[in-house]
Amino acid sequence: MTASEVTDLIAALRSGTLTLEEVVDRFRCRSWPRSRRPTPGSAIEMAESQDPEPDVPGSCDDLTAAYDRGEITRQQYRVLAHAAADAINAAAEPPN
Repeated sequence: MTASEVTDLIAALRSGTLTLEEVVDRFRCRSWPRSRRPTPGSAIEMAESQDPEPDVPGSCDDLTAAYDRGEITRQQYRVLAHAAADAINAAAEPPN
């Protein structure tokens, strides 16, 4: 497993170094890399989209993997996923 800021924050949560609220704050403030391909625009891209994508370190993939491994609870996953979504949505909003 490749270490990333997300995996480091989850490890700090598990060890008690950071609280859930502190990790939530950091999740809301960080930049989240895109972890999925854009919608295919051609037949070739459509065919390529059928291949499984590798996990993107530092993305929500790390959060989901931690949950799948049992490193965080369902409630922690839900709270952290919402914090990540808040950051992603804020970054996507056009400036006023």
